[in-house]
Amino acid sequence: MIEIKNLTKYYGRKRLGLYDVNLNIEEGQITGIFGRNGSGKTTLLKSIMGLCELNSGTILIDGKPAKEQYDRIAFITEEGSFFPWMTPEEYGAFLAEYFDRFDHGKYHKLLDFFKIDARARIRTMSKGQKAKVETAAGFSKGADIILMDEPFSGKDMVTRKEFLKLVNTSLRSNETIIIATHLVDDIENLLDRAVILQYGRVAADFYMDEIRQQGVSLAEKYLEAGEYDIERLNSLLNV
Repeated sequence: MIEIKNLTKYYGRKRLGLYDVNLNIEEGQITGIFGRNGSGKTTLLKSIMGLCELNSGTILIDGKPAKEQYDRIAFITEEGSFFPWMTPEEYGAFLAEYFDRFDHGKYHKLLDFFKIDARARIRTMSKGQKAKVETAAGFSKGADIILMDEPFSGKDMVTRKEFLKLVNTSLRSNETIIIATHLVDDIENLLDRAVILQYGRVAADFYMDEIRQQGVSLAEKYLEAGEYDIERLNSLLNV
């Protein structure tokens, strides 16, 4: 379990990253973190990863400080953690030196799934191809927790569908996935839980089964948490 207690993060004296965030995320759960740009999504993931110096609060993984368990976490970012002069083959060898549970076989299967040439230089690849390399690496580290920051950013519909297929078919039952994105519709059916951030605070936190039983969509909950008047918005759009 990931336990986040009273988490507050400021950048400098004035800019708020997160304020008094409290969350418990169960093992094996797929959680979506939603919010506008600047709402604190990336800061939350970086805090779990131990990349942010917190102003206050604690983050524990199975009762131990998260920043002491780097090898249990894979952080898949839009920028990627690879060296551009490497090939995917070389990148995999590099990761295997730092992650004892890195699975070469799975890595190459995922590269094949994404139709990536393992011998091509990463610097020659498109943004979408680089993202696929980073995703394949992240899912092959043998991590217990996978953090994904805006995995759909700049991706076309085909790539997004490939990603969803990957998540549905490649996870171990005990892997905990946290996906930060502002694209609501793409992953609604994938999630167990959704957390909506607004101005660095938790504006809403609910399980997807609950809103499905209510006949409410994730998009509607997202608009509601953002203090939009849904009926007025629909009338303006003539829906």
